[in-house]
Amino acid sequence: MTITSLASPSPSTALTSASADTTASPSSTLNQNDFLKLLVAQMQYQDPMNPQSNTDMAAQMAQFTALQQASQSSSSLAMMQANGLIGSTVQLQVDTNHTTSGIVTGVVMNNGSPEVTVGGTNYNLSQVNSVTPPTTTPTTSTGN
Repeated sequence: MTITSLASPSPSTALTSASADTTASPSSTLNQNDFLKLLVAQMQYQDPMNPQSNTDMAAQMAQFTALQQASQSSSSLAMMQANGLIGSTVQLQVDTNHTTSGIVTGVVMNNGSPEVTVGGTNYNLSQVNSVTPPTTTPTTSTGN
């Protein structure tokens, strides 16, 4: 007669498999769903004689939400900065030995990071060395 174990994996096994999934794709980031899964696992495997308080869990959720909002704000700020460069002439560091310059014609998002388009090629904002704002010619009006 074969007996199959119905026991849940140990907390260390659950944490090990979670960290293995995370390291499998290093470009992935922890999102709200992942955080909630970790929180549920933490609740499920906590010591029943010494449970974590509700306020501790609420504080963790608040910290994660604040971190997520800060990340979104940073991304929005970078996008606004990139959009502000449209029409400007920029000097770019292509690699350690080469620079190029041109007029920013657009902005695209690439993996959550804004990139400026110069001469049909996209460049990261960190490659921008200098910016010359677009020149505007004053308009004159003739009054009759």
